[in-house]
Amino acid sequence: MHETHLSNRARLLISCPDQPGIVAAVSQYLQEQQANIVQSDQYSTDPEGGTFFMRIEFNLPSFEERFERVLQDFAPIADSFQMNWRIEQERRRKKMAVFVSKEDHCLLELLWRWRSGELEVDIPVVISNHDQLRDIVESYGIAFRHIPVTKETKLQAEQQQKEVIDAYDIDFIVLARYMQILSPSFVESFQHKVINIHHSFLPAFIGANPYQKAFDRGVKLIGATAHYITDDLDEGPIIDQEVLRVNHRYAAEDLKIAGRNVEKIALARAVDWHIQDKILVFENKTIIFN
Repeated sequence: MHETHLSNRARLLISCPDQPGIVAAVSQYLQEQQANIVQSDQYSTDPEGGTFFMRIEFNLPSFEERFERVLQDFAPIADSFQMNWRIEQERRRKKMAVFVSKEDHCLLELLWRWRSGELEVDIPVVISNHDQLRDIVESYGIAFRHIPVTKETKLQAEQQQKEVIDAYDIDFIVLARYMQILSPSFVESFQHKVINIHHSFLPAFIGANPYQKAFDRGVKLIGATAHYITDDLDEGPIIDQEVLRVNHRYAAEDLKIAGRNVEKIALARAVDWHIQDKILVFENKTIIFN
């Protein structure tokens, strides 16, 4: 079992209209709270009328006694700059649910990194529309829920999935080669909280059978794309992409086998960035502070 790592560190994430004084106001506030800034990153889409993004990591003494006060007292500053903002506690481990179907390579990569401590997250449950991966998941001491899905039962199945997610107090979901399209109502309930891995270098080869499409096109690079899901299939904000060079000797099945490596790398990296609050979504793009 993973124990909660008690830390005095927090992360402040901000997006707002760009204007003078933002960095100074935030820095002064944290200084007044006796917080020590250990890392600060910022980016503006356009200094003249653009959107400003900021991520700050800071240590806060007497964390348990003071954190809620820091949250409350920052609100007026945020309002004055029209900020969208949040402060995350490093000591609070996020809870991640994994959705899978039959293929196990992305799931196993996440489980291995979790068990080795590379992913500082809790995985209370894995949900699947098939039962094949139960033994693997349960061998890690993680609950496995088999919820079959058919065209006729999709909405009922999603309601069961939501009940499981609520029961385990899940923060975000990872689709580790979950071969089902989620309904608009499900997507709306978890905006920017569902990470998918698509086995293609988007925007190329959207939809099913991308490796066959790549083979038919004679590509020299294959890729995988980790992204947040939206109602538009495979068109949500891209978090990370990975590629692998191939040649004419690769058959469609060879591309599929090679592609599994780039899929699991891209997905694990995207999950890690989400866990560490390094991602800010802007329109249909992401700002990654890494």
